[in-house]
Amino acid sequence: MNLIDRIGIDLQAKMSLEDAIDWAAANGVSYIDAEMDVSPNQLDRFDAAACDNIRSRCEKHGIHLGLHTLSSVNTAEISPFVSAGVDNYLKAYADLAVRVGAEWTVIHAGFHFGDRARRMQASLERLKRVVAHAEAVGAKFLLENLNREPDMAEVHYLAHSLEECQFYFDRIDSPNLGWSFTVNHATLEPEGIDGFLDALPLERCGEVRLADNHGEFELHMFPGEGLIDFGKLFARIEGAGYKNHYMCNFGTKEEMLDGRKLMADLADS
Repeated sequence: MNLIDRIGIDLQAKMSLEDAIDWAAANGVSYIDAEMDVSPNQLDRFDAAACDNIRSRCEKHGIHLGLHTLSSVNTAEISPFVSAGVDNYLKAYADLAVRVGAEWTVIHAGFHFGDRARRMQASLERLKRVVAHAEAVGAKFLLENLNREPDMAEVHYLAHSLEECQFYFDRIDSPNLGWSFTVNHATLEPEGIDGFLDALPLERCGEVRLADNHGEFELHMFPGEGLIDFGKLFARIEGAGYKNHYMCNFGTKEEMLDGRKLMADLADS
């Protein structure tokens, strides 16, 4: 498989999942991510018939489907009633992934408001519970390294730093929990992209998420508009034996198609 065939597009909730599959097939895209929280793709609309339809469309067109939870749902939730809702939310994503034939589901470690230690422990225990559920139903979760917020911000994402990522991966050793590596988020950390690749096991990486960034604060820029050397990036990752997919996450779907071709050309050169 050529590299460009492994570069997918995150369609979020830009269109219905049925239309997203057809769009991907028409544009030669084999990997897509989809968000399943809001219309037209809200979780509770996928009955047995809708799930069977998704599976058959993906099989017909050779589409590899992944789901993507919302980072605004706090995996580090500690409040009564809401906490149970977050558990149910993540378990529902795992269940739906199995029903529609999704091969992975991207999840997050949550966020804190200065109470970092307490929130990290809460999210760790929650991730252990939902990963056990994923093991039971046959789903695969990928934990994404999120972005550093400015020090003055009230809210801070967890698992943005290398230290925080290691906290979770060192404590949850399961084939049903892998890593979704967002390269533009890594530019905001002192270790940078190479530091993450040096320290975290690439064999646990199921997806590399692609966008450019200027290294100052979180953006999802078109490749070439920021500081990331995508030729070097692909050489490093491919040279280490990575065989899984990449996922574009910037701009419109048309811009991602253009950026996908540009990055594949940079990798070839």
